Amino acid sequence: MDFIDYYSILGVPKDASPDDIKKAYRKLARKNHPDLNPNDAEASKKFQQINEANEVLSDPEKRKKYDQYGKDWQQAEAFEQARQQQRQQPSGGATDGGYSFGGDFSEDDFSDFFASMFGERGGSRREAKYRGQDFQAELHLALHDAYTTHKQTLTVNGKSIRITIPAGVENSQKIKLAGYGAPGVNGGPNGDLYITFVIAEDSRYKRKGNDLYVTEEIDLYTAVLGGEKVIETLDGKVKLQVPAGTQNGGTVRLKGKGFPVYKEEGSFGALYVQWQVKLPPQLTDEQKELFQKLATLQAK
Repeated sequence: MDFIDYYSILGVPKDASPDDIKKAYRKLARKNHPDLNPNDAEASKKFQQINEANEVLSDPEKRKKYDQYGKDWQQAEAFEQARQQQRQQPSGGATDGGYSFGGDFSEDDFSDFFASMFGERGGSRREAKYRGQDFQAELHLALHDAYTTHKQTLTVNGKSIRITIPAGVENSQKIKLAGYGAPGVNGGPNGDLYITFVIAEDSRYKRKGNDLYVTEEIDLYTAVLGGEKVIETLDGKVKLQVPAGTQNGGTVRLKGKGFPVYKEEGSFGALYVQWQVKLPPQLTDEQKELFQKLATLQAK
C-alpha cells in the first residue's frame, strides 16, 4: 500500500517536539472538525487522517516504531520476534516462504516478509474507526403542545424523523436520540441527535415548573357579594365559587390543574388563579347615590 507521511499530514518536521505535534494537531483538528464542516466529505477524510497521525506521533513508542518501520510499524513487534528467532538459528540461516533470515532486514524485506506471512492485509495500515458527528436541532412548541404527549415530525440534515414528545417537557430541555446523528467513518458508530425544546410564552398562562398562573377578571359586585366564575384551564372549564369580600389580587389554588409532570403519568402541578376586580367604567346617577350611602354607612 502507499506510504502515508504522518509528519506531512500534521505539517511538522520529523524532529518535531511533542509540544509542536500537539499544537499542530489542535490547529488542524479545529479547522477540519466535522461540526464546522457539515456534509464535507473531504474535511471528514482529512479529520480522520489528522487524528490517525496524532494517535501515532503523540505516543513515544508508536512514533519510534513508525520512524523505524514506516507504513508497517504496527507489525514491528512480530518483525522483532522474527529477527530474534533467526539469530538463534544455526549459521546459514533459516527460510520461511522463500525469504531468508540470514542477514539484516531492509524496509522492503520487512514489507515483503509480512505480505508473504499474513497476506496483503498483514502489512497494510489499519484504518481507524471514528464516531459520526452529533447533530443539534431545535423543536419549537406552543405551551398547549407541551401539555400533552404527542408525535411530531422534524427534519434534520434532510432526513425526516418522527418522535414522540412526552407531556411536560420544559423550555430549553434537551433530549438525546442515540444513533440519529451523522454516520460513522470506517464502520464507526453513528453520532447522536440532541433536540432542544423551545416553548413559546403563552399569552394567558404563565408557567413556573409544573405550576401554572392565570389572571381572571371578576366584577365589583361579585367581589363584594360573592358568586360563581367559570374559567378555562388547559384541561377544560372549571366553575369556581368566589367568596363575598374577595380582594383584588386574591389568589385561589387549584390542585392538579397545572402542568403535567414530565414522564410521571397522572401527576400534575397546581393552577393558581389570581382575581382582578374590574371596576364599573361609568356609574349612573342612581348607582352613585347608592355608593354615597355606602360610604356614609362605612364612615359611621
